[in-house]
Parts: sequence; structure tokens; C-alpha cells
Amino acid sequence: MRKIVIAGNWKMNKTLQEAEAFVQEISDKVPADSQVESIICSPFPFLPSLVEKAKETNVKIAAQTMHESENGAYTGEVSPVMLEDIGITHVIVGHSERREYFAETDESVNRKVHAAFSHGLTPIVCVGETLEQREANKTMDHIESQVKKALKDVREDQVEETIIAYEPIWAIGTGKTASSEDANEVCAHIRQVVKAQFSEAAAEKIVIQYGGSVKPANIKELLAQPDIDGALVGGASLEADSFLQLVEAGRR
Repeated sequence: MRKIVIAGNWKMNKTLQEAEAFVQEISDKVPADSQVESIICSPFPFLPSLVEKAKETNVKIAAQTMHESENGAYTGEVSPVMLEDIGITHVIVGHSERREYFAETDESVNRKVHAAFSHGLTPIVCVGETLEQREANKTMDHIESQVKKALKDVREDQVEETIIAYEPIWAIGTGKTASSEDANEVCAHIRQVVKAQFSEAAAEKIVIQYGGSVKPANIKELLAQPDIDGALVGGASLEADSFLQLVEAGRR
């Protein structure tokens, strides 16, 4: 059975004091359960402190993005070397907001995936379609293209460790959620794409999350689907009690 991964993406929210208090509050409440992995994706300034706070707990700390290069004249950027050095375990790659506002492409996502694995980081690779693409029945083709390009030239053993987050762009922060059946249909398609590109074994091991207005009220229904292995959560991850409810729902 694949593990359930609940990742909270705080985006550009919280102060350092609020972030530390959050991790302190959940640290002894997140279960030591090999079937559920709990991740907090924090803004860059808080990462070193939160890594320290999360030591000897079952909470893992992730970055929300990174540059693909190890170093260089990239003002304002953070490298995989830096993340590895401070003890980060995961990094979000290719979130739709990064693609829309910061010009990330399928090709740069692929470079970041390779950079992440080169430095011991697990990439959480985001894919998703717009409302226009869904209404034009282009969802599956678009998602397939994104997955194939993101995983280009990645080794099969690395694919097995990758997390893919299916986030329909029209459902992010809008209050709209794909039905559990629709979400599972796309996640199942992603698994088939991985199977065709790599192997059945890789497809069975890769974790595929759903993201898009996930909250305690709908998490159980989503996780009941056979191809949904967790959630990448925005707003509902900002409050400790809400995040803990999401984690608890993953204990199946």
C-alpha cells in the first residue's frame, strides 16, 4: 500500500513567530505512522528555524520552490545546495502560481526535478489544467504532456520516489473542488502515463496527490479514491487544527 502524503503549502503567509508556534503545536500530535507523511511547505525565511523545531518529530519541512542551479548570479534565488545544507527534505516544483507569475515552464520544471534528486530532495511536481482546457476536453492530453516533460530522463528509481500533485488550476483557492471521481480519473491517468513511460512497478509506487480547495470536509472522500495518495493543501493548512484533521484523515 502506498503511503498517504499530506503537504501544507503556506504560500506567502505567516510570520516567523506564527510559523514556529504552528510547528510547536502540531509536533507532538502528528502520529508516528509509516502510512502517513506530514509535510509543511514554508516560506524561505522560516526554513532553518522550522527544521530545528521539527527535529525528532514526524513533521518534515519543505521549500515552496528553488532554482535549478547550484550557485550563480541569480539574485533573490535559493539553490538546492542551500536547501540540502539546512536539512530540507522536499521541494514543490512547478506550482501553477510559479508557472503563471514567474514564467516557469515544463522544461525548467524538469531541470528542477533533476536538481532536486541530485541533492537528496524529493520533488513534489505540480500539474494541472485551466478551466478552458477542461471545458475543451483537453485535460488528459495536457496533464500527460506535463508529466512526460517533468520526468524526462529521470531514473526509474527516482520516479518511484517522486510525488506528483494534480492541482486543477480552476480549483486552487476558488472554493471549487473537482469531484472525487473526476480527481481520481486524472490521478489514475497520471499513473498510466508513468506506467507507459517507465514501468508498472514505478506507477504503483509513485505517490499522486490531489490539490485544489482541499479541506477537512472533503479530504476523506478524496482519499477514499484508489489513485489519490494524499493532498497538497493551501488555505486549510494554515491552521494547526485543520492541518491535523487532514493528517488524521490519511490514517486508513
